[in-house]
Amino acid sequence: MEKMEKQLIINQYNKTDHSIGVVMLHLEWCTKYRYKMFGKIKYKNLLEACVRRSASRNNMKILEIDVQPEHVHCVVEVSFSMSVSKTLQILKGGSSKLFFEFHEKARLRYPKGHLWSRGKFASTVGFVQLDVVKEYVRNQSVHHSTHGNSTL
Repeated sequence: MEKMEKQLIINQYNKTDHSIGVVMLHLEWCTKYRYKMFGKIKYKNLLEACVRRSASRNNMKILEIDVQPEHVHCVVEVSFSMSVSKTLQILKGGSSKLFFEFHEKARLRYPKGHLWSRGKFASTVGFVQLDVVKEYVRNQSVHHSTHGNSTL
């Protein structure tokens, strides 16, 4: 491998005193009871901001995000010390707390404050797959509008 190629690969990784690398995850989670809480653009934008704020407060980097009426897809970069469970706990819990703070009427639907279902999807993503996964997340609106009319 040429020196230039090695440098490009190394620059893509995070460096700390004792480690070099990156952990990227494709995550998905749904609203409790699959209620379509983010059908309106203002609530979709609010939730996206809540997820981004929760991530930034915890040194996570959102690489791509798409909010659908009843679920969220995102690609996130986290540190080595962050488990998948902890990542989801922070993003789901933090975004829920912020969402209810800024949209108090949502408590009428979720009086106990549980915005998200217990279910989740997580998959690791490598640099080779990153563009494919980011494109998949970006195209969720198209994907769901073409399959939303299905009778399955």
